[in-house]
Amino acid sequence: MPGIDETRDFIPLNIAVMTVSDTRKPETDKSGDVLAERIEAAGHSLADRTIVSDEVTRIRAQLLRWIADKEIDVVISTGGTGLTGRDVTPEAFFSVYDKEIEGFAALFHRISFDKIGTSTIQSRATAGVAHGTYLFALPGSPGACKDGWDEILKYQLDYRYRPCNFVEIMPRLQEHVGRG
Repeated sequence: MPGIDETRDFIPLNIAVMTVSDTRKPETDKSGDVLAERIEAAGHSLADRTIVSDEVTRIRAQLLRWIADKEIDVVISTGGTGLTGRDVTPEAFFSVYDKEIEGFAALFHRISFDKIGTSTIQSRATAGVAHGTYLFALPGSPGACKDGWDEILKYQLDYRYRPCNFVEIMPRLQEHVGRG
């Protein structure tokens, strides 16, 4: 049975939150608030938080800054994963991935389908790894952020979660570095 193994110690991670929006401000960023509150309630550290406009170059630049920061383990974004012309978060994320975590989108859609039905098809939630940093792009609604954290990330970012989790493989994410 999957679950938390209380015999293992919790390992707090440093997690950065990026809200992708042309209109949100810190005082109106409900989705960013949802993520920040849940990250800290789980025992992790909110390493940084920012709002970035819906532009591939700006999103990518922020991702690259955080990926280069060895103190940041995980980046979670909210917003810009839809189908409109301004929704470019996945394109920015794909441009920096070493590897995509395809199962994240599949699982997110399964969870989302139970709550919003076929409307989940309009989300392009994605996840991957870049230079040893986990990257997760969630839709911009507070509900989607709750679903992504409460149903997936809360567990996969907890070293105690069994049978396996993202934390325990972090030391091995860059095994290919230096090989030809």
